[in-house]
Amino acid sequence: MAILEILTIPDTRLKHKSVDVDRFDQSLQKTIEDMFETLYASGNGIGLAAPQVGIKKRIVVIDIKKDDVSNPIAFINPKIIKLSEEKFINEEGCLSVPEYYADVERSKEVEVEWFDNAGIRKSTTFTGLMSICIQHEIDHLDGILFIDYLSKLKRKLVIEKLKKIKKKNKTNE
Repeated sequence: MAILEILTIPDTRLKHKSVDVDRFDQSLQKTIEDMFETLYASGNGIGLAAPQVGIKKRIVVIDIKKDDVSNPIAFINPKIIKLSEEKFINEEGCLSVPEYYADVERSKEVEVEWFDNAGIRKSTTFTGLMSICIQHEIDHLDGILFIDYLSKLKRKLVIEKLKKIKKKNKTNE
């Protein structure tokens, strides 16, 4: 397994749309394992989409621990089938937008269809934190970041702040 580099804004690769996975093989298994390893190494992430590590495929890994017990799940080619009309606002963060959190409105429930890593089709309705997380990660597959839901001014300020942090970190290396 390998820890992959997590891309951060303003990296333009984060804005590309991902393509469907068409082969459920060892290469896919390795990608999923590497993505989980990267997620765990982040220290505070609960979800990771393949575009965040420079892979333009529709792969998402999520691990929302329940009572400190790991519950990893991989979503291959996930699609939102239905969004509830009922919405709620929750604070979101993102490994690709480090050190920034903002309130985002999302559907309270979401029905998702996907394939597991063995190529078996699944479908479930998610609520709560899992609903937020899967909507956030599927957005990544479509080149959408949670900051895209903010006003243009807030988004611009976030990007400028992160550019300064990156520049400062490079000069300290």
